Amino acid sequence: MDFFEATINTKYIFSGKILKLRLDEVKLPDGKFSTREIVEHPGAVAIVPIDEDKNVIMVRQYRKPVEEMLLEIPAGKLEVNEDVNICAQRELLEETGYKAKKLIHIMDFYTTPGFSNEKMSLFLAFGLEEAESKADEDEFIKKEKIPIEKAMDMVKNGEIKDAKTMVGLLVSQMFLQGEF
Repeated sequence: MDFFEATINTKYIFSGKILKLRLDEVKLPDGKFSTREIVEHPGAVAIVPIDEDKNVIMVRQYRKPVEEMLLEIPAGKLEVNEDVNICAQRELLEETGYKAKKLIHIMDFYTTPGFSNEKMSLFLAFGLEEAESKADEDEFIKKEKIPIEKAMDMVKNGEIKDAKTMVGLLVSQMFLQGEF
C-alpha cells in the first residue's frame, strides 16, 4: 500500500510573524478523506556552543506556551531566504554574546512532523569569542555556562525538557567522543 496522502484542497486559517496555519483536505491511502491541520514554519537553527573548557553556553528563558523557564541551547527562526550558516552566527551572537570561529553544520531534523513542517538545522560552535550581544527586544534571556557532562545529567534527570536541546547535547557529546 502506498502511504502517500494526496492534497485535495488547502485553506489558510492564520498567517503571523512566526508561522502560518492551514487546513489540508487529503485523500488517504485507502481512498477515504480526512483533514490535516498543518503549521507552516520557515525553519530554524539551533547551536551548541562549546567553549575551550567543554562548557556549553546555554540560555534560560520563559516559554509562554508551556508556562515555564526552560534551559535551552541558543536557537532561532530563519529569515526569508536566509542562509542557515548566517542565521546560526546571528542567533549565537544575539542570544549569547559570542561569535564562533568554527561553526559545523551537523544535521537537519524535523521538530514536530505530526503537525508542522519546521526543519531545524543543528550546529556545533567552537572557538568562541565574546562580542556585543544584540538580543531581540522581546527576548529576556539569561546566559549560563554548563559543563557538557552536567548538561547531559540534567537531561537524564528531567531538568532539561526542550527537545532541540536534548538532541543537540546528545549529538555534541557523540561528536566530542568521535562517534559522529
